[in-house]
Amino acid sequence: MPLDWFPLAAAESNSAADDTFLSIVFSGGVMGIGIMVTLILLSVIAMYLVIEQAFALRKKELVPADLIEEVRALLNQGKLKDADQKCRERPCPLSFVLVSGIAEIEFGWPAVEKALEDSTAEQAARLYRKLEYLSVIGNIAPMLGLLGTVAGMILAFREVALSQGTAGAGDLAAGIYSALVTTVAGLVIAIPSLAAFAVFRNSIDEIISDTAYSAQHVFSSVRRRIPGATPVIRPSAPPPRAN
Repeated sequence: MPLDWFPLAAAESNSAADDTFLSIVFSGGVMGIGIMVTLILLSVIAMYLVIEQAFALRKKELVPADLIEEVRALLNQGKLKDADQKCRERPCPLSFVLVSGIAEIEFGWPAVEKALEDSTAEQAARLYRKLEYLSVIGNIAPMLGLLGTVAGMILAFREVALSQGTAGAGDLAAGIYSALVTTVAGLVIAIPSLAAFAVFRNSIDEIISDTAYSAQHVFSSVRRRIPGATPVIRPSAPPPRAN
């Protein structure tokens, strides 16, 4: 037996496997190829969104603890301009909410409270905007896969009809086998996309909740001095939150 038989056989096997994979993936004709290319593009976009959101949705960057105490101390001292400048130096959802509230202090507490609520809702919408694309991909991908499968099965049965039933079961099974590849590809893309969407959605909900809670804590020290505020007794530090 020649010594170079094993590497040659392995190379031929790998080549055959690659050819088989590519032939299966792109065996659905023009429509099948178009659907597979679209699914590949969706998978690339989904991967980018997952990586981008993993780096963007970091709580310590979006709701910095040191900013909370610094702005609270400045507001307690009546240094509104310094508090506003401190927030603008740290652009994040929390600083945007705080700046909106500081700008309304002179109009009374109801105006401040309304500004905090509106700006918090605006930041929540901004954070959800990119995340929604993952949900769209997760819903579109299996539908595209199903479209490719149905189209492939139509073509397979069309061949049977044109051959007047002379096509064997093996020919029919081969066509259906190729058509099902798009459904598998769509599900492979959709399942991780929807799972990532659920995880990131919960992260955003937690971040928005902490943003609103922190904003109330920042303004608690000056709320009693703002016109229109109801007298309340608040602790000097926020109570611990349940995990």
